[in-house]
Amino acid sequence: MFSLQTIFGKGDKFYGLLEQSAEAARESTRALLDLITRTDRAPVMAAFAGARAREKALAAQISEELVNTFVTALDREDIEALNSALYKIPKTIEKFAERYGIVAERMSGVDFAQRAQVLEQSAAVVAEMIGLLRNGLDIGPVKKLQDRLQALEAEGDRMLLSPYRTLYLESDDAMRAVLAKDLFELIEKAIDKCRDVGNIVYSIVLKNS
Repeated sequence: MFSLQTIFGKGDKFYGLLEQSAEAARESTRALLDLITRTDRAPVMAAFAGARAREKALAAQISEELVNTFVTALDREDIEALNSALYKIPKTIEKFAERYGIVAERMSGVDFAQRAQVLEQSAAVVAEMIGLLRNGLDIGPVKKLQDRLQALEAEGDRMLLSPYRTLYLESDDAMRAVLAKDLFELIEKAIDKCRDVGNIVYSIVLKNS
């Protein structure tokens, strides 16, 4: 089996940067859950800004390192794909935070927490998958985590049906329903971005194992 660590150790810095990027994405999901469940939102918005700034800096550093590094353990296109996909997780979450901050009072009684928990779990799986790249390309553990991501995505899809039914059939506030739908779909989109990262990691392992 091909080991990424055999190529002169050149990939170590990319492993570290990708792991940091995955952790920054995970921090964003934690901040999202805090935003939804806490009444004092000012500190939470600061946490979003910090995680987002960190993610942007890491994405830029990875791109710069790709230009300056002749030999990489992972294929360059795979590093670029992971960098782009990881960047989109906190970017999508930030969109939710910005919109939720504007309409939060109108969303009283709408449960976003369950979906946010699924997102947080998905980001944790992503971080674990990224961490496995450093230790080689054993398909077994990666496949288990990929299956877990797919199960979480399916759970997120299933959880959308109940609030839609309530908002559209049992509510006379059409605008509230539209706003809630937009926010629910942003959480679902962030879960999809986690799945995209998992798919890339899985394809890397399949290609090199």
